[in-house]
Order: sequence, then C-alpha cells, then structure tokens
Amino acid sequence: MRGGARTAGAVLLAVTATGCAADQGDREDLVITGTPPARPYDGPLHLPARPTGDRAAPAPDLDAGAAGRALECDGEIWTGGPSGGWGEADGGATPEEGLAVYFEVEQAEVPDHGYRAERTSAERVLYSFDVAGRTKVAVVVAKDRPGSPGWGPETSAVCDPVELPAWFTDTRPYDLWTDAHGARVPFTELHTVRGDAHCGWESVTFLETRGVTYARDPEGALPATMLAGRYLPAARLPADARDTGHHLGERRLWRSADTTAVYVQDSDGVESWPRVEPGRGCK
Repeated sequence: MRGGARTAGAVLLAVTATGCAADQGDREDLVITGTPPARPYDGPLHLPARPTGDRAAPAPDLDAGAAGRALECDGEIWTGGPSGGWGEADGGATPEEGLAVYFEVEQAEVPDHGYRAERTSAERVLYSFDVAGRTKVAVVVAKDRPGSPGWGPETSAVCDPVELPAWFTDTRPYDLWTDAHGARVPFTELHTVRGDAHCGWESVTFLETRGVTYARDPEGALPATMLAGRYLPAARLPADARDTGHHLGERRLWRSADTTAVYVQDSDGVESWPRVEPGRGCK
C-alpha cells in the first residue's frame, strides 16, 4: 500500500527497479525513462508537510506531504518532510535540475541516480526511485516557491534503508544486520554505525536498537559519564542471556534482562557493550 504520514524514526537499492539503471546500480543517470508501475501514484502533488525533527526521536504524527503518500514501503516511512528551500542562485531551469538541487541542498542518504518522473503537472513533478516496481524514495520538485525561484525540492520521503538495494546500503556508514533466516533487519529495529570523526570517535561502534544505543569502545574514546557501564572485551554471557538470532558476519547479538549492556559474540569470544545514556552524543 502507499505510504501514509507516519515514521518509525527520523533523520539522519538483486533488487529490480522499474528501469534497468537502478537494477544494475552501475549507471549514473539521475533520471531514467523506466516503466510505469501497475498502480502509479494518483493523489495530489501538494499536501501540507512537517519536518521529522531529531532522527533519534520517533515522530508518529509526521506528515511527509505528497512525497510520503507516494511511497510504497513494506514497513513505515523512515524519514520525510518539507525541504528547507533553496537559494536564488540554486534553483534549476528544469524539473530534472530541480531534482539535482535536492541532492545538493538536502545531503540525503538515498541513491543519487535511477529516478523516474511518475507524475507531472505545470508546477510540480514527482520523482520516484523504485525497487521491484514499488516506490522507496519519493521527491516532489516544485517551481518558484516563495524565496526560492526556479525548480527545487518541495517534499521528500524515504522508506526504511533495509528496503533500498544492497549496492547502495553497503556504501553507507551504517551496517544492517540480518535475522536468523538471513533477511536484513530494518534499520529502525537494529543497526550499527561508526563514531563521528570530528569528536575523535572513529574507534567506536554504536549499536542502535529501538531507540536505545550501545557502544563498543575498545580505545576508551567515550567519556565514562556517557555510558551505563564499561566496555568489556572479554565477558561472560549472563545465565539469562538469549541469542536474538541477529548477526552481522560472525557477530551475534545476545541480550539479557539487564538492559545496561548487550553482548556481541564472535569466534574470538564475547564482548559486553554498555548502554549509552540518553541525551549523550557528539556535539
């Protein structure tokens, strides 16, 4: 079904797209001809939209505008909302140039080629990035917005990264885990991400699961006050620990009733990753 105005988390494609460029992932065409889906979006191209806010905070009442309605997510919308506008010198002379402005001004973590014009009107165009004939990224570009002349992005919305192709997600700074059956786990449920370089946290790996963050900190780069305990490179699994079935390569994730730490097991043993206290992060 088409995406609604909801998201499970806020900001931050062997998959067949509705066009050969996105299928192979090796062409740099921003816009392709593609093949229209069986049920193209037929709703309005202009709807009210609100920003997602902090990417770590769920926004269940998010209205991602027309872009959000155009999505066809298997799960919930990951992020979406209105653009912040574009400068007088930035607007495009054509809708396609307006889509290029989206990548310049929004710095979006989405594929940068393989889009198809799904709906067109005199003042707006809906561009879709499709996977297996279903829209996973939607961008509505508009012409001559207040203070933003020319074509540029009005609203955009994205499904959970797990619904984007591996050729894209494998290049991101985050890692998607797999479940016991080998299926990729939704980003909003579980992922790991490397620490920010500008805070000197390159050696840190953060594990984020359902709004709670844990940290692997082998070099002690994080302040002790930021953590609920210590990172332990050699730990024992608690008696009540259970294998979640989630894994990333050799790493397997274990949890216990004590939520101050999670346990990550590989061929070298078990590590204890302490919880990051809420509100603590790189400034």
